[in-house]
Amino acid sequence: MEKEQGLKLSGISKSFARTDTNEITHALSNVNLNIKNGEFISIVGPSGCGKSTILRMIAGLIAPTTGEITLNGEIVEGTSANRGMAFQKPTLFPWLTVEDNISFGLRMQNKMHDKSDVDRMIEMIGLSDFKKSYPHQLSGGMAQRVSLVRTMINKPEVFLLDEPLGALDAFTRMNMQDELINMWKEDGNIMIMVTHDVDEAIYMGNRVLVMAPRPGRVVDDIQIELEYPRNRNSKKFLQYRTKIMEMLDFGKSETEAESEVC
Repeated sequence: MEKEQGLKLSGISKSFARTDTNEITHALSNVNLNIKNGEFISIVGPSGCGKSTILRMIAGLIAPTTGEITLNGEIVEGTSANRGMAFQKPTLFPWLTVEDNISFGLRMQNKMHDKSDVDRMIEMIGLSDFKKSYPHQLSGGMAQRVSLVRTMINKPEVFLLDEPLGALDAFTRMNMQDELINMWKEDGNIMIMVTHDVDEAIYMGNRVLVMAPRPGRVVDDIQIELEYPRNRNSKKFLQYRTKIMEMLDFGKSETEAESEVC
């Protein structure tokens, strides 16, 4: 029998118990997703809808309360270099330089790599003059760029991005969006990105998942039928934007909606 391909989330729910009150928070409820190899998925939704929780479960950092996650037919259990994650805040080793931070994962996996690959990554993020610098010598945005390409250079089978571009200035952010798209096209891996920026979600993803909270659930899975590179001002792009913004407004909880009316 041929092994099932792609990433699959089946009946995923996640609950957390508060240690002080023993109250149960239902973060996610019955999430079912089929993601083919080579797809770029953007996830949008209000705070508290479980977007980052989904990424952390796929990464193997936390386990689902119920349900199962499989990658190419294998159950996801624990972390793996095949599932790389870039976080909202930089996670650099303070004792390593920029170039050593970027090549760290490759060295730990005993992967042969050309120094020019590391240099290309450093040039891409505009930090050629800082490759010998340490994290404490970088600004927050610079450190975030280094953290992002440190995961990118490993070419994981599934690349998980938890709002990694939020701290960047507008010009660098758009440049990194294009670089991520180019790398995704070149490597053919699965990319899953959480973002609060609806335009970014449409610009990058070939599918946009819209989530609602309490408990977190997917309320729509929108196929983005636009060619790359995308025109952010095209009629079709703006139509997607309007649709998603309207859905996010309707995705508010009843309590939030009532508080706005009162």
